[in-house]
Amino acid sequence: MKTIVLGAGIVGVTSAYQLARAGHEVTVIERQPGPALETSFANAGEVSFGYCSPWAAPGIPAKAIKWLFMKHAPLILRPRVDAAMLSWLVKMLSNCTSTRYAINKSRMLRLADYSRTSLAELREETGIAYDERMQGTLQLFRKQAQLDASAKDIKALAADGIPFEVMDRDGCVRVEPALTEVRHKIVGGLLTPKDETGDCFKFATALAAKADDLGARFVYSTNIEGLDIESGQVRGVVTGRATLSADAVVVALGSFSPVFLKRYGIKLPIYPVKGYSLTIPITDASRAPLRR
Repeated sequence: MKTIVLGAGIVGVTSAYQLARAGHEVTVIERQPGPALETSFANAGEVSFGYCSPWAAPGIPAKAIKWLFMKHAPLILRPRVDAAMLSWLVKMLSNCTSTRYAINKSRMLRLADYSRTSLAELREETGIAYDERMQGTLQLFRKQAQLDASAKDIKALAADGIPFEVMDRDGCVRVEPALTEVRHKIVGGLLTPKDETGDCFKFATALAAKADDLGARFVYSTNIEGLDIESGQVRGVVTGRATLSADAVVVALGSFSPVFLKRYGIKLPIYPVKGYSLTIPITDASRAPLRR
């Protein structure tokens, strides 16, 4: 099958590699002169299989109001007339309940654990080195109330078989000796030992080379203008250079994806915020044929 992948970030490159490995004819179109030069270039490189939670959670609305007045807030909301932002906020707020949080958390953990296995297989298969460190994530709690509140996350981890360890103050210091001088400021922590870190840019660049070896063609410095559609079917992609035919198209444009697909009547619940591109879960999976 002839497939075109739009975007050569970490998602696009990985998709191209797997498609080429499966024997498909793959072309990747990217506006930058190389792979992973936008969001994936500056990615923090935290691979959180256990330490992952939905942003939409009980208590977030109250915190968001406080963040409006913080200089270095984790989520920046600038009040303005923006239909996309308002729609995203409404959907996010509707998911800030204990019930929705538990459902979404469980879904994220199952997907993350599948990703952990897939990454391990890919690493073994390709031999790619990307400054990876596999020392887990230690979430610290300064107050007993915070440690007690982690019970809902611990319940979700246990239910889905994700390894974790609840630690007291001494346990945290044992895992991270640098905490010795500030041990009096913490009451405990939650360790998810399977979490990793690595260089996302280095990983994506190396994997792009592997995809190229498998026959994937990368077309860089090329603007994507739209889809070539005939009788309701996607026939290819229109670029600033030419129209390329395809049997299938993978849209991996990150936060640009909803803007690109809107003209074709496809609405993705994705909105860019500070340092993130957030996807709001959709209750009815049949309404979400395309997900990031």
